[in-house]
Amino acid sequence: MDAIPAVQPAARSHKKPNLFRVAVATVIGTAVEAFDFLAYGTAAALVFNKIFFPQFDPVTGTLAAFGAFASGMLARPIGGILFGHFGDRVGRKSMLTLSLLLMGLCTVLIGLLPTYEQIGISAAVLLVVLRIGQGLSFGGEMGGAMLMAVEHAPPKWKAFFGSLPLVGAPLGILLSVGSFALVTRLPEADFLSWGWRLPFLASAVLIVVGLFIRHGIDESPEFEQVKRERAQARQPLANKVPLRELLRAHGKSLLLCIGCKIAEVTLIYTFLVFSVSYAVSKLGFSRADALHALLYGAGVLMFTIPLFGVLADRIGARRVCGWGGMLLGLMAIPIFMAVGSGSLMAYSLAVFVAMALNYAIMIAPQSSLYSAQFPPELRYSGLSIGVQFSAAIGGGLAPLISATLVQKFDSILPVGVYLAFLGIVAGTSAFLMKPTAQDLRRG
Repeated sequence: MDAIPAVQPAARSHKKPNLFRVAVATVIGTAVEAFDFLAYGTAAALVFNKIFFPQFDPVTGTLAAFGAFASGMLARPIGGILFGHFGDRVGRKSMLTLSLLLMGLCTVLIGLLPTYEQIGISAAVLLVVLRIGQGLSFGGEMGGAMLMAVEHAPPKWKAFFGSLPLVGAPLGILLSVGSFALVTRLPEADFLSWGWRLPFLASAVLIVVGLFIRHGIDESPEFEQVKRERAQARQPLANKVPLRELLRAHGKSLLLCIGCKIAEVTLIYTFLVFSVSYAVSKLGFSRADALHALLYGAGVLMFTIPLFGVLADRIGARRVCGWGGMLLGLMAIPIFMAVGSGSLMAYSLAVFVAMALNYAIMIAPQSSLYSAQFPPELRYSGLSIGVQFSAAIGGGLAPLISATLVQKFDSILPVGVYLAFLGIVAGTSAFLMKPTAQDLRRG
């Protein structure tokens, strides 16, 4: 089977300073977006049930907060479609700038929202609206950043450079969880009154930094090349409808991307959102202990993602991603046995292994692998829609499904069974995808 000859070298643009700027800009940009997007998840687990949904009992209020969390995840595919459409017609760089601006605006406004006690149910409605805005923004950000890194990278290093924007996610986790670990040290009344707002308001500074750095990068060389070729052939990209072309010619590849992505995104959001609530409410751990476990896992994750990216450049992105899914199929149940053991050490070890190993090995090769499934003129749409639909299905529903399974079976092990099944689905999907050049070279 031949790989799509889409991810081609753009030798003229491989200047080290430009490549370095692109790497830094994509890492910082995704870190800022991840911080903003994930701050909601942490707040939903710790405080939103009390200040936006106090009319419900604690369990129902938590489910309502997770439901609002899911609204942002469900908006991500729409963001992927919108930003992908214009990213394939107008360019990658402008869409990445717009996504960062939208995320910053919505996040700061969440930090300024009045509570249920002040304006009633309108507070919850506004929270959901702003969460949807965050989802639209993040839907366009991640795919575009992955794409910019891969399309600027030398042919032999596409998986490594493609993994760098993904390092922004654990960096965003560190910023988000770390900021909440600090504000949760406030007295309970102060935390519920104004302390929870500080991480959201502080994101304004990060947005300005991200925009400044991102302004200095060049447009994708592969997109510029396709744009020139289309202009010469009198077939401008502006006349194309990427989504229609994508579904017509690459529907199978799109479905495989969704299947490959779903386990990893379900895994990470289960630990980022649900496990914190479970550790505090069911296991009796302090909020600080639950958040510290996430911090340790995210800290190591920043280094294991690029390491697995290097491995993907050596043996093939499809192999690494596929075997990573199968590994989760084997390890998910033991991991959740440790989570439910009641031991803080076992819980922390489970979080560490799930994030630094299982999550890292599945996500690191994705930029390179997914980019190889689509031609340049459809790649922003294909990558964004594939990533964001799986995020909506897997990540958006992960806290709700996990909480429902625990409530129904009075055990956390069914969550492990659920993730083991998704791991096998992801591994199978990866092995059915078109190989990258590295996969073909290794035979």
